[in-house]
Amino acid sequence: MQREKIENILSQIVHPELKEDLVKAGIASIEQGEEGWVVTLRFRRQRDPWAGSLRNRAAMALAEGAADVAVKVIVEEPAAPTPPPTADAYNKIGCRVAIASGKGGVGKSSVTANMAVTLRDMGYRVGILDADIYGPSQPKMFGVEGHQPEALIRGEEELILPAEKDGIKIMSIGFFVDAEGALVWRGPMATSALRQMIHQTLWEELDFLLIDLPPGTGDIHLSVVSELKVDGAMVVTTPQQVAVADVRRGITMFRSPKIDIPVWGLIENMAWFTPEDAPEKRYYIFGKGGGAALAEEAGVDFLGELPIIPAVGEGGDSGVPAATTNSVIAAAFAKVCEKVVEKGSK
Repeated sequence: MQREKIENILSQIVHPELKEDLVKAGIASIEQGEEGWVVTLRFRRQRDPWAGSLRNRAAMALAEGAADVAVKVIVEEPAAPTPPPTADAYNKIGCRVAIASGKGGVGKSSVTANMAVTLRDMGYRVGILDADIYGPSQPKMFGVEGHQPEALIRGEEELILPAEKDGIKIMSIGFFVDAEGALVWRGPMATSALRQMIHQTLWEELDFLLIDLPPGTGDIHLSVVSELKVDGAMVVTTPQQVAVADVRRGITMFRSPKIDIPVWGLIENMAWFTPEDAPEKRYYIFGKGGGAALAEEAGVDFLGELPIIPAVGEGGDSGVPAATTNSVIAAAFAKVCEKVVEKGSK
């Protein structure tokens, strides 16, 4: 009789999210103990935001509707979820460097790919984490489109092997979805896939892990930097003044208290044009000195200028980054990478 009274009272209390009462939802259990009746609220997830208010409502309703019954209401947290597999125990990474841009179209992914091969040619072990869910470019840049990552079991953990091309290890969101599918990912789907790539990729030993972030600023950036300890960030821009506001937002994002990542500096891409038949000439078609001026204004180091020449686009299309085949590009990236190595060694 007392059980029915308690159950009837609890059936009037509805979980706001599940839209079911505590009894029907299977949240409340009713047991008789040595000191009276005990109602235990067992929620399906840890830290259910409604747990506290539902406990208070149940206690008040029982005190009023079952005043002749001694009832104790308690909340039991479900067990913590099993942590996802992680490759951290097997990875040894020297520097994790985020490469970002205030907006798209400034050549951030091309800069990442050419920096990777330049650092490799300098004798460093390099990996690329392509976290640009809106347009993963690294598979195309290295000619590994269609690669299907293999899984490897170590102990009780399932790890993911990155692709490898000419000594560069590559893990991309593009390996898991087609090019069009990546463009429509939003929120939890993207974050879940990125978290899996971050924690389960078996990089083993790297001197530099370059992280190709999506353009702009947003939740994806917060997810990446919160899941992966980043040592420094670089922002890629173009010389035009219209890019200034976007770059400022990018720098401000990394400096915000939530992220707090050192901004190693600014890279000016497409700084000048050099014709193939006159490699000694430079034409500053977008203006000159914009990147250096912006870096000084923002209080960050200027890491260098990179030219715009046909070889860069051709290298990206052929899967062979231009810094490996073109002396002008190679020299420009070498200057930038020397400063990156200096930053990483501090």
